Amino acid sequence: MDKHTKKTPSLFRYPVLVAFGLFFIGLFVLDMATPDRAYSELENTTLTQRPRLTVVSADGLNNYFTSYTRYVKDQVFGRDQWISLQSAAETTLFQKTQSGGILLGREHMMFARHYSILKNEEKGMAKNLAAIQSLAQRYPGRVNLMLVPSASVVYPENIPAGAPQIDEKGILEGVAAQGEAYGRFIDVLPALTEHKGEYLYYRTDHHWTTLGAYYAYQQFCETLGLTPFDREAHTAETCEDFYGTHYSKARTWNAEPDTITWYDLQNSLTIWNVTGPGQPTEGTTTGLYDLDKLEVYDKYAMFLHGNNGLSRVEGDGEGKILVIKDSYANSFVPYLTANYAAIDVVDFRNYNYGLDQLIAANDYDQILVLYSYASFTTDPYLYRAGVAG
Repeated sequence: MDKHTKKTPSLFRYPVLVAFGLFFIGLFVLDMATPDRAYSELENTTLTQRPRLTVVSADGLNNYFTSYTRYVKDQVFGRDQWISLQSAAETTLFQKTQSGGILLGREHMMFARHYSILKNEEKGMAKNLAAIQSLAQRYPGRVNLMLVPSASVVYPENIPAGAPQIDEKGILEGVAAQGEAYGRFIDVLPALTEHKGEYLYYRTDHHWTTLGAYYAYQQFCETLGLTPFDREAHTAETCEDFYGTHYSKARTWNAEPDTITWYDLQNSLTIWNVTGPGQPTEGTTTGLYDLDKLEVYDKYAMFLHGNNGLSRVEGDGEGKILVIKDSYANSFVPYLTANYAAIDVVDFRNYNYGLDQLIAANDYDQILVLYSYASFTTDPYLYRAGVAG
């Protein structure tokens, strides 16, 4: 070949460039061929849908491209696998002790990161305690308050070394010291600490386990002089491979899945159609557990069919109790079937009224306010319990 002959460039001289090009072309083709998802069960979040350009202007184009960037990020092919790969690289190569805002502790436990008390949490705590105080004043002798500590309070030794946490234990002790102002304060921390060698909190989720709920329930019974639910007299059912809310955020490659346990109870649950304050008359009656939820990602939602505004569990005991709650109570309430004939359950996230008309219609023997510490400080709806009328 003549030395002056010009060589034709070949892409094969740049194999890395070719490989990257083919990779992104393949990814683009797969993206186009894969239907968009509306919801990510794994992350428990709604995914961005393909935006439409409605206004041809500088602002319109800017909004469109911003939305389109979020859309591509949410709908990229293999999104779940990419997130898992990123988490694996961060925790193994860089030895990170947190991922997605979740602390990665010993014994494969995951903890919510809570370094300081925010202003809105201070205000929320004060406002909600005032609401319970008002409720206790309107119904003296009937109100009980149970604030469940976070797993980090019961298992501080499993938190990553050097990770600062708020003094949640001290705050709960302060509330306990003023317990009479809120009716009866059911202090469950000693019972949970006594049994900390057992499976009390899920490793990958922010809830306590059915066993953790049972020890708190025992403390409730001891305080009120009740005979506890006999676990030995009932059949325990289990479901493996539960990955909870912490895992959805952290997505660690070596997470240990959890096991959900429940007792095979035949008691009925009525989910009321709430259209106003007071006692509804129409609803849907079913069992205590939505077993179909065991086939999806959010398995914890099987307890009491999730967080309904107002529902009633038919029990085997005597009298009535009203439970005002967050989702921690969902695995607690079935135990109350041993003690009460009717257990009414209110979740203010889906119940938009005060309580006085409901209480007047049912004349409850006891009222139990059961919240985790974390949600008690942030619940914007619990104030309704303190509103008379």
